[in-house]
Amino acid sequence: MWRDPIVEEVRQARREYAERVGNDIESLVRDLKEKQKRTDRKVVSFPPRSPSRKTDAA
Repeated sequence: MWRDPIVEEVRQARREYAERVGNDIESLVRDLKEKQKRTDRKVVSFPPRSPSRKTDAA
């Protein structure tokens, strides 16, 4: 099976980051929120959208 090297690199970075925060989702979210506070980039939120209804049974 062919493996995409870019996907593998992203997965490895994700594993390393998770290990740095103790593989704990709450710690990961807390860390990301702290990083978000320290950036000068504008954070944008969009209101939730309703699912679209498809009428064709294609």
